[in-house]
Amino acid sequence: MHKVKIHITLKEGVLDPQGKAVQNSLQSLEYNNVQDVRVGKYMEVYLEESENLESQIDRMCDQLLANPVIENYTYTIEEAG
Repeated sequence: MHKVKIHITLKEGVLDPQGKAVQNSLQSLEYNNVQDVRVGKYMEVYLEESENLESQIDRMCDQLLANPVIENYTYTIEEAG
């Protein structure tokens, strides 16, 4: 079994209103050195061994987990205990 750690982030140049709200809140708490915040998603998917594991993960991300128009994704694959 494999554990796939997927990180999804907005592409550069895409507005991030949630990140801006977090930044403003941190600055209102006097964390004045915060210059920018980008909010993303993290998920773990557990998959059984497969011959085409990486292409299967790419298809999952492209078809459902990420919006390829405005988001990028990266992933790592680990052996699950």
